[in-house]
Amino acid sequence: MSPWIRAGLAVFILVLGFTAPLFAGEIEDGISAFKKGDYATALRLLRPLADKGNAFAETDLGFIYNNGWGVRQNHTEAMRWFRKAAEQGIAQAQGQLGIMYDDGLAVPQNPAEASRWYRIAAEQGDARWQAHLGAMYHAGFGVPQDYAEAARWYRRAADQSDETGQFMLGLMYEYGHGVPLDYVRAQMWFYLAAAHSAPGISDTAATERDSIAPKMTQEQIAEAQRLARKWKPH
Repeated sequence: MSPWIRAGLAVFILVLGFTAPLFAGEIEDGISAFKKGDYATALRLLRPLADKGNAFAETDLGFIYNNGWGVRQNHTEAMRWFRKAAEQGIAQAQGQLGIMYDDGLAVPQNPAEASRWYRIAAEQGDARWQAHLGAMYHAGFGVPQDYAEAARWYRRAADQSDETGQFMLGLMYEYGHGVPLDYVRAQMWFYLAAAHSAPGISDTAATERDSIAPKMTQEQIAEAQRLARKWKPH
């Protein structure tokens, strides 16, 4: 994948409490302990729930082992827990399995299997994995290169206000990949991506937005700004 795509896909933050709504009892306490950096307590509370098949606890254990949060980093153990949760339909775990196959963590690198898991998660409507799948089609990694399909998945993510999807869709319009070349649309998506707080994407989007401005008329720039102001996620 290109550095732009890889940087964009790395923006989303993997935090324990992100994988599930707060539940009463041990899982809420486990999430609270994690947020406080008390990993020993988090593990003590979440492991029994995961052993009983709680998919959210399984996902969180996957993150703990994958990142070495309070334990020795163990990608094999992480993959075991992600797979258990993925098989119960948790999109975050499905996408994480995709990353592990994508990067060759605990398993041989397998772009086709990575794409399969990204697609399963993306089809649940999760914008992050829609952007991942778009990147696979963009690069022709694990799937045949298809700019139109890449743009389609980027758009689905962008429509949900995903900064990576917005930035990458802007690039597609800038270069006419999978969509008609359109600096106004490119500029619009770069404005939207730059408005996010995530530093990697927002800074790059702002740079890209400014780089195409000399190719545009003042009327075109004003139109891009107008479109960005009126845009709403859907």
